[in-house]
This record gives sequence, structure tokens and C-alpha cells, in this order.
Amino acid sequence: MATRIEPAGYNLAQIALHWVIAALVIFQLIFGEDIVPAYRAYRRGTEAAPDDLANANIHVYIGLAIFVLAITRLAIRLNRGVPAPPGGEAAYQRWAAAAVHFILYAVIFVMPLTGAAAWFLGIHWLGEVHEIGKPVIIIAVLLHAAGAFWQHFVQKSDVLVRMLRPTARP
Repeated sequence: MATRIEPAGYNLAQIALHWVIAALVIFQLIFGEDIVPAYRAYRRGTEAAPDDLANANIHVYIGLAIFVLAITRLAIRLNRGVPAPPGGEAAYQRWAAAAVHFILYAVIFVMPLTGAAAWFLGIHWLGEVHEIGKPVIIIAVLLHAAGAFWQHFVQKSDVLVRMLRPTARP
């Protein structure tokens, strides 16, 4: 069995997917509440106002786009691999980074699934789970960004730069 070689950095596809997903998630966090009036109308069995329905459709389509892009990103990650953590990093830092990445991936997959199940299938309790995801992803994104800045400015590692500049595989 061949030994897997860890890439020195991320490729352009990984970087682009990271930032596109990040932008779409931030958009959803800012404008996500725009779906609420249409969802309330849906739950009452009444028709939503056209503007409310348009806002809901934007939210749903962007959520589904995040899901598809996240699947693509995970497939590339599994196929290509990711760079090794920076050398000299303490065990608790590696654990924290792994935990935050796991939470980010979990929420990025779970939120579109629960939102779609609530919206398309009428499984309303999954809509509640979807709502719980909002503060979770906000905290995870803040921890992720704080970790990247800590690595860059305090640890002086290349972690942040690796997500800004593509690196060819050796």
C-alpha cells in the first residue's frame, strides 16, 4: 500500500471553495432571518407574500449551494489531502483545531439538510435543529478565524498563508 504524501499547501480549488463557502455562510447568517415570514406562512398553510417567498427561495438555494460545494470540498480533501499541521504545535492546539474543523464541517452539512427537510418535507422539529445551528456556526467561525490569526501573528506559522496562496502538489 502506498504511503499518502501530504501536500505542502492547498490547491486553487480548495482555496476557492473555502472562501466561496465562507462568503455564502456569512450571507446566510446575515440574511437568513428573511426566510422566517415565508416559513411561518408555510406552517400556517397560507400563501407567503411574493417578497417573502423570494427571500425564502434565495435562502434555500444558497443553502443547497453550500451543501453541494461542501460535498465537493470534502471530496477534494479526501482525494488530495491537506497540509500537515505546523511543526512544534502543542497537542491541545492540534486537538482544538481538529475539533473546530469537525464542528464547521458538521454544521455546514447538517444545516442545509435540516433546513431542506423542514422546508420541503415539513419536518418542523428539524427546523428547530436548523435554528440551533446558527449560534453554533457563529462560534465555530469565530474560533476558526481566531485560530488562523493566532497561528499567523503569534505562532508565526504559514497556516493562514496556505489558505490564501495555492501550492502545487510535490
